[in-house]
Amino acid sequence: MTTITTMNTTMTDPHALLTLTQWLSPSFPLGAFAYSHGLELAISEGAVRDAEGLESWLRMILTRGGGHVDACLLGMVLQGADAQEVGDLSEALAGSKERWAETFEQGQAFVKTVAQMGGPERAARALPVAVGEAARDLDLPDRTVIALYLHSFTSNLVSAGVRFVPLGQAAGQRVLATLHDEIERVSEAVLSATAETLTTGAFAADLNAARHEDMDVRIFKT
Repeated sequence: MTTITTMNTTMTDPHALLTLTQWLSPSFPLGAFAYSHGLELAISEGAVRDAEGLESWLRMILTRGGGHVDACLLGMVLQGADAQEVGDLSEALAGSKERWAETFEQGQAFVKTVAQMGGPERAARALPVAVGEAARDLDLPDRTVIALYLHSFTSNLVSAGVRFVPLGQAAGQRVLATLHDEIERVSEAVLSATAETLTTGAFAADLNAARHEDMDVRIFKT
């Protein structure tokens, strides 16, 4: 890990951390704002109708659903797993057309933008795999990369909830802050993830992602 040592203080290279923060910023052109991860249907049907419901839904996503799966895949790549193999696994785990589009289209936009910024040309892959492959060059702690990825993932869904429930901005930020501990726990837990240990169990969210395709009126792609 690249570090800077000043007197008795050792810290992560700030330039690498700023680069990762930029990649995971809402301003990075992935089109993330257009995806709700099935949340739009949950809100439309009343399963999520307030801040407490949004927090509960997102906690499930982080611990048993797509957030957990993404964290596992990202951790595997950061720990040296073959990006092509993990990319294939990621696409195979997408339980619906929309779920595949959500992860692959954002990953495709990610590698394209990084290359246009002067980074290496890389094959388009699912988003967590693309981020993991690029983040290897930053030499940051794996847990830091995973935590910031999950924070970005969760923040985007909070934003979707704020817009569509609707919630006040402060309520949305309280939900996100409440989930920080969960993000830290998941980031730690997936450091030893492998293809054999990867599990998922957020069935309601998976079904919502599939049923969202048939909504007559929708404002999100997924």
